[in-house]
Amino acid sequence: MAKRHNHYEAAFEAYLRAERIAYVAVNEQRRALAPHGSLKSVDFLISTDQPAGSGWLVDVKGRQFPSGHRSPQYWRNWTTRDELDSLRQWSDRFGDRFEGVLLFAYELVADRAPVSPERVFYHADRPYAFVGVRAADYAAAARPLSAKWDTVSVPVARFRQLAAPADELLADSLLI
Repeated sequence: MAKRHNHYEAAFEAYLRAERIAYVAVNEQRRALAPHGSLKSVDFLISTDQPAGSGWLVDVKGRQFPSGHRSPQYWRNWTTRDELDSLRQWSDRFGDRFEGVLLFAYELVADRAPVSPERVFYHADRPYAFVGVRAADYAAAARPLSAKWDTVSVPVARFRQLAAPADELLADSLLI
């Protein structure tokens, strides 16, 4: 297991190991250089059991569920345009066999969860729910959130339509 300082990524990596899913944890210390700038690294390359060798390019987005202290907000799903663009470029480079995925690792801090109770995963005595959405679908539905931070978000109702628990999303191509 890679040494992870981000507890969301560490929890997702522990989940992958627990499910015996083949993956490579990517060293994110430096951005990859590309002809027209640099690319944010993905967090994980996940291999499938399909004969063609397809897989997922995963960028983990850690959030609390709910977020906010005074008025709880559920299903927070923002990301930066840079992260979406980098995922698209990595997908282009890897070709049709690899698809970009935004994996929202929600640390559960209240009595509600975005997944059923049997899908809640515990890591380091913390409960997590993993919800994924294909990056291309997310990008098509994304709306500007903050011009200052260059972030985007998908409206909650649409996000809930697009997102799936990690085991369902991965089951599309994995034998788990």
